Amino acid sequence: MENFRKVRSEEAPVGSGEKEGGPGSGPFADLAPGAVHMRVKEGSKIRNLLAFATASMAQPATRAIVFSGCGRATTKTVTCAEILKRRLAGLHQVTRLRYQSVRELWQSLPPEPTPGQKPGEPAASLSVLKNVPSLAILLSKDALDPRQPGYQPPNPHPGPSSQPTAPTSKRSLGEPTAGESSAKRSQPEPGAAEEDQTA
Repeated sequence: MENFRKVRSEEAPVGSGEKEGGPGSGPFADLAPGAVHMRVKEGSKIRNLLAFATASMAQPATRAIVFSGCGRATTKTVTCAEILKRRLAGLHQVTRLRYQSVRELWQSLPPEPTPGQKPGEPAASLSVLKNVPSLAILLSKDALDPRQPGYQPPNPHPGPSSQPTAPTSKRSLGEPTAGESSAKRSQPEPGAAEEDQTA
């Protein structure tokens, strides 16, 4: 593959003859029609995804949102869902993991010109079909069936500000804390060890 470069990557169609984008084509077949579907890509900006998702979920008509991503975008998908769960308390979650087919199209790099070669020969192309992990996370304001696989109930302590923080002590620069001073006292001074040996 060193003499090829990837031109594009596209999701291969699932099944034969089924209409893509229908209500039963995704991992959540019984999803309400007003649900927002966020497709997370490898190059998506988390800030942009969360701004749209937060604004959508703030509307009373939107009751559910689905984050989905495949391949290298799976970690970004989890990050988006976790941040949204912290921003909006009381969201029920269902996670689905599956494999998805992705078709990659590769073209050969132009070879170095050799004597007698005709210019403008078409580049050879290669099509590769891969199965990559795909993740879909449903976040819903409404209660979901807790018996279904991948269900997580709402977090009882939303947000990082709800956890108590340790008190910070005010001290001047250079003054050791309690732990530092006791650690320094337990270590003998280099000159003190020589005096003990001579006495």
